[in-house]
Amino acid sequence: MTDTTPVQRVAELLKDFRFAMFTTRNAEGRLVSHPLTVQEAEFDGDLWFLVSKSATLVLDAQADERVGVSLSSNDSWVSLSGTAALVDDPAKVRELWSPTVEAWFTNGPDDPDVGLLKFTAESAEYWDSPGGKIASLFSFVKSKITGEPLEGENETVELPER
Repeated sequence: MTDTTPVQRVAELLKDFRFAMFTTRNAEGRLVSHPLTVQEAEFDGDLWFLVSKSATLVLDAQADERVGVSLSSNDSWVSLSGTAALVDDPAKVRELWSPTVEAWFTNGPDDPDVGLLKFTAESAEYWDSPGGKIASLFSFVKSKITGEPLEGENETVELPER
């Protein structure tokens, strides 16, 4: 176990994720999740996404800024709660731009439909299986044999206001 704070642990876990499910509440009040690519690996409480300004998730977030973001890998999971807002920052769009993004926005970073969605986290919950895939598999087998619950780390974290 390392001597990191729960907030630092969330930041460490988020470095391993490339894709997120971004959950909004639609006009009918239903929860709807949308797959998005995480644009920055450094987590400081915010996540950035390049999106179409006309996308349903943007319209939903403009109607109700309270959203959720969930991320998962083979051995760890993070759920974030917070708010989202469309930000007008062409320099940030260019900073986050990559060849991968061009698959969705073929007219480049100056395309008027390219939007910058900023997610500001208020709280997080994470689950982590120590030791990676092999250790997770071992823990699963051990649990089945002994009847003891799986070993792992779970914590809910309130993130500092900025």
